[in-house]
Amino acid sequence: MKMSLASKADRKAAADAAAWMFNVVTSVGIILVNKALMATYGFSFATTLTGMHFATTTLMTGVLRWLGYIQPSHLPFRELLKFVIFANFSIVGMNVSLMWNSVGFYQIAKLSMIPVSCLLEVVLDKIRYSRDTKLSIAVVLLGVGVCTVTDVSVNARGFIAALIAVWSTSIQQYYVHHLQRKYSLTSFNLLGHTAPAQAATLLVIGPFLDNWLTDKRIYAYDYNIASVIFLILSCTIAVGTNLSQFICIGRFTAVSFQVLGHMKTILVLIMGFLFFGKEGLNLHVVLGMIIAVFGMIWYSNASTKPGGKERRSSLPTTRPQKHGNLGESNEHDGKV
Repeated sequence: MKMSLASKADRKAAADAAAWMFNVVTSVGIILVNKALMATYGFSFATTLTGMHFATTTLMTGVLRWLGYIQPSHLPFRELLKFVIFANFSIVGMNVSLMWNSVGFYQIAKLSMIPVSCLLEVVLDKIRYSRDTKLSIAVVLLGVGVCTVTDVSVNARGFIAALIAVWSTSIQQYYVHHLQRKYSLTSFNLLGHTAPAQAATLLVIGPFLDNWLTDKRIYAYDYNIASVIFLILSCTIAVGTNLSQFICIGRFTAVSFQVLGHMKTILVLIMGFLFFGKEGLNLHVVLGMIIAVFGMIWYSNASTKPGGKERRSSLPTTRPQKHGNLGESNEHDGKV
């Protein structure tokens, strides 16, 4: 019996590690490809590009459903509508926040998603954090802040945009975990429901929003072979990014996804310095990276200990679905 439990725990740990590496590789990859696409080839239509990403993801889920790898599932239209509203406000809010705010305040806004996600879990899921878990989150915030926050200036409209971006992103990520538990949906099932709706709405509003933000029209963009190749590469990697995000939030919860997600911030910084940056890694950036990594290791250890992060009440599930070959395990108990 002990051997069986140990084997099950080892398999879960291996699956968790694989899911997280999948998310890190695809997220860092798409950031580097998009940076090259926008900086080198001048494709600055971020919202429309995100719509293209979801359209490609919709195509992928449709093919897998046709092949029988994704089983039929149910998500009420009301739940889908709420998710799409929060998700689209998140994308638009982030783009507007980046335009209206300094880089320093934009990074502070992104860091504030962790305490907002914690608040959502405490209020809605009755999660209780231990002192070590709280302190480890604070250390992660400190380290990433030292790495990324430079000049900080804020204005009224920038603050409102950042507020909308932070809360909509945090709610959207919480909602991914919530819907997967409540309706027993795999990541492929949930993505199959949400990707078409997001693709349709973003491809409609994207060109208008991008024109407003950049004063450029996507229809007037000068496409060439190199830019089209990067566009196809970006959309292809985005399929993995979208899927891995749903897998990770489903397995780890939104807070853990945010905390460990800052490892991607550090990797992007390093890759940016290696491939795009003209300046080297200075002392305060290296120090921030060390602090952040220490905090992430501490968080991983503290949150998995008994009492580190526990749910005081469970959420009932409805309409359990038959999982296909591509579905991941969706086990939930009192321990998160």
